[in-house]
Order: sequence, then C-alpha cells, then structure tokens
Amino acid sequence: MTYMVSKNNYMKNTFVLFCLIIVNLSFSQKKQDFTVTSPGGKISVLVSVNDKISWTISSGKDLILAPSEMSLTLDQNEVLGKNPVVINSKKESVNISFETPLYKKKTIQNNYNQLILNFKNDFSIEYRVFDDGAAYRFSTKKKKDITVKWENVSLNFDQDYSTLMPYVRDLRNPKDPYISSFEAHYENKKISEFAKDTLAFLPFLIDYKNHKKAVFLEANLEDYPGLFVTNNSSKSGFESRFSKYPTKETNGGFNNINRLISERADYLVKTKGTRNFPWRAIVIAENDADLANNDMVQKLSEPSRIKDISWIKPGKVAWDWWNDWNIYNIDFKAGINTQTYKYYIDFASKNKVEYVVLDEGWSLEEDIMKHNPNVDLEALIAYGKEKNVGLILWSSWMALTKNTDGILKNYADLGIKGFKVDFLDRDDAKMVNSVYDISQKAANHKLILDFHGMYKPTGIQRTFPNILNFEGVKGLENNKWTPNDDVPLYDCTIPFIRMMAGPMDYTPGAMRNATKSEFRPSHSTPMSQGTRCHQLALYTIFEAPLQMMADSPTAFMKEQESTDFIAKVPTTFDETVALDGEVGKFVSIARKKGNTWYLGAITNWDSRDITIDFSFLEKGKKFQAEVFSDGLNADKAAVDYKREIITVDSNSKIKYRLANGGGLAMIIR
Repeated sequence: MTYMVSKNNYMKNTFVLFCLIIVNLSFSQKKQDFTVTSPGGKISVLVSVNDKISWTISSGKDLILAPSEMSLTLDQNEVLGKNPVVINSKKESVNISFETPLYKKKTIQNNYNQLILNFKNDFSIEYRVFDDGAAYRFSTKKKKDITVKWENVSLNFDQDYSTLMPYVRDLRNPKDPYISSFEAHYENKKISEFAKDTLAFLPFLIDYKNHKKAVFLEANLEDYPGLFVTNNSSKSGFESRFSKYPTKETNGGFNNINRLISERADYLVKTKGTRNFPWRAIVIAENDADLANNDMVQKLSEPSRIKDISWIKPGKVAWDWWNDWNIYNIDFKAGINTQTYKYYIDFASKNKVEYVVLDEGWSLEEDIMKHNPNVDLEALIAYGKEKNVGLILWSSWMALTKNTDGILKNYADLGIKGFKVDFLDRDDAKMVNSVYDISQKAANHKLILDFHGMYKPTGIQRTFPNILNFEGVKGLENNKWTPNDDVPLYDCTIPFIRMMAGPMDYTPGAMRNATKSEFRPSHSTPMSQGTRCHQLALYTIFEAPLQMMADSPTAFMKEQESTDFIAKVPTTFDETVALDGEVGKFVSIARKKGNTWYLGAITNWDSRDITIDFSFLEKGKKFQAEVFSDGLNADKAAVDYKREIITVDSNSKIKYRLANGGGLAMIIR
C-alpha cells in the first residue's frame, strides 16, 4: 500500500513537472516584441524574442538592419539566446554630459533611450538607441567564472548594398587570419561580393544608396577578443568571427619580434561570471560629414580609471624612423647616435615641439634594458629636460612584456615620458588583456603610451587617457613604399570610418610632396602623395593627441613657413565642427582650442572647388585667418602653395580650388 502511494506521488510529480516544462517552452517560444526609439524619434529598434533573440533597426522609413540574431555560447553548451525566457524588461531615458579633456571636444552630451531585457539563466541584454545610432551588449550575473565558447553577431540586410571593407591582408602567418597589423585600404564591394577566404575587421561602412550610411563598430573591448566579420551563407549579410584564446606562441614576423600563435584553445576567453561584454554598435548618418564628428565609442566606453590626469601632456613628436635619421649639412655622421638625437631635441625645442621619439635601434630589440652603446640615454634625457623636450622610447610588445612593470619603472625613474609600443598585431583576449595591463602599469608610473602595430581603438583611450594614440591605420610610413596605393582616396575615407573608433597614428608631415605621376618610393628621402597643403591640413583633420612630425629636422627647417604652421596646431581641442565632406572624395573640418579655430580640407586625386562657410565663427566679430592654399601650379609641383592673411566673419563664404590630391589649412584668430 505504501508502495502504491509513492508510485502515485511519483506519477503526480512527474506530470506536474511535465506541465511546467510545456508551459515554460510555450512561454519561451511565444513571440515577444519590444521597441525603443531614439530621443528625437529618428531611429527605432525592434527586439524580437521567440526561440531566438534578434534586433531590427530602422531610420525613418529606411530599414538599416534586417532582423539579426545575437547569442552567447558558454561552456557545457549553454547558449544565452536559445529558447530565451524574459523575466522582465526596463526602459529608461538618459541625458547626461561628461568631460573629455584629451579629445576633439571638451564635453560630450550622452543622450539615449535604453531597453534592458533580463532573462532566465542570469543574463541580460542592454539596448541603447541614440539619434545617431544604436548599440547592444550582453551582461551576465553568474556566481562562478565562465568560459565563453562563441558569440553570434549577425548583420543582415534587405538589399545587396555597397560596402567599404578593410580586409585582413597579412602574409606573416597565412594559416592564421587573426594575425594582423590592421592596416588596409577599403575595398568597395557589394555585400554579396565579400572577398573570399579572408576576414574583414572593424570599423566598416555600408552605403544605403539614399544618402544614408552606417558604420559598424565595437566598444568597451575588455577581457575579450576583437570582432571580425565574414559573409554569411546567404551572402545577404555578415556573421561574426573571433580569434580563439592562444595556448602556444612562437617568435616570428618582422625580425622575429612578433608572437605568432601555433595553437589555440576551443574557447574565446575564460572570464568572470558577472560582467558586461563589449558593445556592438552602429552609427547612422544622413550626411557624410556627420560621420567625421561622431562620439559613439566615447559614449559607450568606461570612464577614466586614472583619477589625476594632470600629468598627461598631449603634443607633437619629432620622429626619426620615417625619414631614416636623414639630417645633413652637419659636422657629424647622422644615425642612431647621441649627436643625432641632440639635433632632433634642438629642432623640437626651437619649434616648441613637445617630444622626440627614439624609434627602433636605441636598444637591443629583444632586450630594451640593454642600450645601443652609441646612444647615451641618460645624457639625452638630461639634455631634453634642459630644452623642455620629453623623450618617448620605442619598444616591441614582446620585449616590453618580458618584465612590464620593471621596465616601465626603470625608465620612468630615469625621466622618460612614455613608450611607443609596437608589433602587437593581434586582438585575441590575451592581447587585449595585455593592453589593459600595460596601460594601467604605465599610468602607475605616469607614462604616456602610443600603441603602434595595434588593433583599432575601442574606447580604452577614455578608460586610460594616458593612451594618446593608436595605429591600426595604413599611414604615411606604409605610403613611402607603395606607389600603387591611392593615398589621397584613403585620406579622404578614414575620417568617416576608422577615425570614428579613435585617434590615428597616421604620422603626417612630409615636406617632399608629389603629384600622382611624380611619386616614387624612397627609403631615405621619402615623399607623400598629394600637395603640401594636403599634409598641412591633416594636422587638423586627423585626430591624434600625440601627433608625429614624420619628416627630418633638415626638411622641416628648409620649409620653416610650413613648420611654423604645423607647430601652432594643437593636438586636442575644445570643439569640433564637420563642415562638409563625401566619403572617399573630400572632407573639411574645423576645430576650436581656446579662442582660436583651426581648419583643414583635403581632396582625393580629383581637383575640386569647395566653399568654406564660416558660420561656425562667433557672430558679430571679425577674425583674421592665416591661410595655406594650393598654389596655381600645384597640379605639377605638389609643393606649390600660397600663404595669405585674410579677414573673415560668420557671414563669410569663400570658394577655394583644391588641386589634385590637394588641401587647405587655416588658423583663424
């Protein structure tokens, strides 16, 4: 009899459990829609939850992103986003501002509407919708550490739109597409024409044919690998790819100073169970110029972890490597030696340039605690201090990470101001964590950083404002060897795409300037494609709180008028106005510091007339503008320019002719 009661109870309990499972499954599979729109109503996001989670983005009547799924796969095949159960939802409107003292503007207004969906299994997804875009991120609240096996980031479209994609084109390890210097020109292809057997990295652009464009980004990348994309199976969109966590590394690459991956784990990262994951963001613009003045990455990034930033000094840098230490009309042998660097320091001091960088060669590449005997580093530090010029040291990532804290402390104690860290060339979770580690330790020793050979910035520059620059751009150092590259086209493209992610160590400043037909590669006397004014304008257009002056002191002193202009342009600003532009064709930007405006405009290889509208100036006042414009003969002699002083006010509208590969640069007081 007892047995029968137990059996009945068992059957009853089993039936109840079965009913609960059915109810639960029915609830999870019942489609639920949630909508959230931007503060101004321009952009709308629809989040659909049934057996999966997807979002759809509209801008006005235009579909920007067709339904696109998102999920996060953890260990034991737990998929956050498969048969999800919404526990609750919360909407919120946020309108705050925050200070950005080392940026292109002093203050950022952060205004968005937010939807947070909390799901069963201790995870949530946060959606933010701005008037210029939208973003989402996963968050987990697991009690124990987790292993992330994969993340599905889908981007689907309703038409076969044109794209501007930077593809991975690195030959150092063809078997591993995730080893990359993140330097690539943009290829204009349809979504369906995505380059075979490769990956693309972020940011990239979609052209919607109706003047609207969107740029896809990620932000707040911490303890996680960077996002790549490839074509999906239907060729109507893109799907995510990530570099898995490295377990074995070997030396390789340039001079054997890269760490190449010989073995990877079957997961992306082992991480904390309670955390936020990176933002997946889309910036949408009706006018191309709006892309050149966007703050999405800053708005989605963590605030500064450095309480006192007063010691962080942005500025310009006299650089040795691009010009091959090529100074002349001197009474000593130029090269990697003490006399040469004293000459660079003298040049920097005379022209009020804040820093000199000692690039590769000042130390042993594999051990930067051992100096080149021809370089008396302590004497140079003392000489720089006397001349009010700080020194920055180059190091490979591999050499620096042999003893990061010890090396940084040693050189900070000697009086070095910062490090240019090179040849990272990866963005797996191990490398990303290393960048955070270096940044924190550098901050502890009050050292600034320039990450060269680096993946694109993703907001860490707000979190650690001692990071003043990043490469992740195909800059002037590449261009001196690449006659077939269309550099003016690229220069007129990156302000709308790559620069949206953060500052660019492009390294402008060539004083030898060439037309398309006259350009030739040169190691020791390098030149730029495009006019002198094109180069001058880059100091305003390209964001770089630590901005290189690529040419040699000899070349700059021969062109003192241009050098004086460059020296006067600051590297951080209080206000930015994107005046005009069209992706790949031309761009004009004005930036303000104190009471002075700085203006730059550049064009691709097509000469064009542009009109500068000075309505950004304060009304009712007269201003004096120092103007560098392309000379009448700049189409044949790219060094030709005209300097003049004019008077303008907020009602002024002046037409300028930009030569092929030309530019326009102004200082307006």
